[in-house]
Amino acid sequence: MRFCFLAVGVVVFLFGLSLSVFSAPISVSDDRGVVITLSNPPQRVISLLPSLTESVCALGKCSTLVGIDRFSNWPKSIQHLPKLGGMGDVNIERIVQLKPDLVLLDKTSPVIARLNNLGIQTFALDIKSMNDELRALEKLDTLLGASESKRVWNQIQQEIMRARKQLSSRDKSIKVYFEVNPSPFAAGRTSFIGEILTQLDLSNIIPESLGPFPKINPEFVVQANPEVILLTESTLTDLQKRPGWNTIPAVSKKRICSFTSEQNDILVRPGPRMGEAALLISQCIQEKMSSSQ
Repeated sequence: MRFCFLAVGVVVFLFGLSLSVFSAPISVSDDRGVVITLSNPPQRVISLLPSLTESVCALGKCSTLVGIDRFSNWPKSIQHLPKLGGMGDVNIERIVQLKPDLVLLDKTSPVIARLNNLGIQTFALDIKSMNDELRALEKLDTLLGASESKRVWNQIQQEIMRARKQLSSRDKSIKVYFEVNPSPFAAGRTSFIGEILTQLDLSNIIPESLGPFPKINPEFVVQANPEVILLTESTLTDLQKRPGWNTIPAVSKKRICSFTSEQNDILVRPGPRMGEAALLISQCIQEKMSSSQ
């Protein structure tokens, strides 16, 4: 009888020990240097940035999302979720009503302090480069209890490698200009877009010294003489009106990659679809260079 009680006691002790290990607090530092501590992986998450929404879903945790920003549109399974505004008009009241365990947002978001004052836990990230996205995936992996960041990152790298192999030796090292928006803001070499261009062996006309996403003088592009220009379809008409741009080889030889709004979402978001972005760029470069020979 004593042995039975002893055995039961050991089992109860081990069970309790396993529970305490399983529910050990999760502590992760965000890009502000603020340490976020959670007793368990969050079950109610709000994402206020499309790239973070996509990263959460790529890690297999779409089901934890209870609200998103108005620009998050991938994957399609999130479209039923409440839209909570954009960078400048976040619906704080609705966020409170949704009772999130955690809100994911950009490091520069103006609502961080307000949410924290309301007792809502925030996790802020600053993603401009590919290494930033890798770091974000790893941090989100830990926070969400996903263990999928390595798989997601490997897939991105494999797709970029495939995109690079698709380009012929003729297409590599050509000078390209990637316009993020018609202000014009360009993708610099230190941005994730610039890094993709580099990995594809393309020569970005924007120098590293200008930073990740500089606003540039259109005359600079004329002088740089890019062989291919990449931009959104909506900017194409504006391009024809820019003084001197008809002399640029990319324009005169009709080597302009104009992407749809859906394709542009893939291209300008530093998230798990960066490999798809590389494939889009590679495919268009091939088409434009071969058609103008």
